[in-house]
Amino acid sequence: MKRETKHQHADIVNDVLSYIYLHIDTELNALELAQMQSLSVHHLHRIFKEETGKNLYETIKSIRLQKASSLLLTNKYATISEIAQMCGYSSQTSFIKAFKERFHTTPKMWKSGDYLSYSHTILSHSPYSMSVRDFSGTIPKIIKAPPIYAAYIRHRGYNISIKNSWNRLRAWCIENNLPDSTRQIGFHHDNPTITPLSECAYIAAVEVPKGSHPHGSVAYFEIPASLCAVFHIEGKYGDVLHFMRYVYQIWLPDSGFETKTLPPYAIYRKNHFLDESGEFDLEFYLPISVL
Repeated sequence: MKRETKHQHADIVNDVLSYIYLHIDTELNALELAQMQSLSVHHLHRIFKEETGKNLYETIKSIRLQKASSLLLTNKYATISEIAQMCGYSSQTSFIKAFKERFHTTPKMWKSGDYLSYSHTILSHSPYSMSVRDFSGTIPKIIKAPPIYAAYIRHRGYNISIKNSWNRLRAWCIENNLPDSTRQIGFHHDNPTITPLSECAYIAAVEVPKGSHPHGSVAYFEIPASLCAVFHIEGKYGDVLHFMRYVYQIWLPDSGFETKTLPPYAIYRKNHFLDESGEFDLEFYLPISVL
């Protein structure tokens, strides 16, 4: 495959995934996604499988269920039906069936406490187990965060290998003469306290002017403005998992807010994936709405 073709295929898949994540509450189908890229459905399926190693429909289903598993915990006053609709399911019955196939429990039982053993298994085999940080009492400020325009590289898995994506993105910044002051942003599409870390979708991004046109493995997207809870934290690798557990399982349920399907993100003052100290200083933005 020629480099130009490889870049074109990467652009297509990045555009499709960005659309899926931002419109996960809608009825997504391959025909619509293919038409957006001026492709046949067969061609889109083939390119998507070549680039990601995954089936398009299975990817959409997985994203829907991961979003739902988190929203069931953070939006405690929402009904099962409302959560299903937020994640693109028009039928509560089909949602419950798909959820049970994935998590081996019903949404109701998950919400009532079944998530705890699932979360414990994930965290006990992660860098979380090495961290002793206690984020209890960390209070956010509530702001209207402006839209973000970013060049990014997708990464599958929340682990130390994220360094590779950040190093590639830093090299891209150097090639494109971006200043050292360019803001670095990490997007967390999945809640790593209830998602196997090897399956977590992470995005390494840098802020760029609106309408920029990177291509290939480096793509462009926009995140809309949103009400956000913003936490300032410092620490080292592994502490972020402790912090996210605090946010999702302790702070949020009694905060008077609910989360959205928009991904939370970290704006780094010091990026532990790039800094030799292995330490971070960041502001964590959690998109929310008032109960």
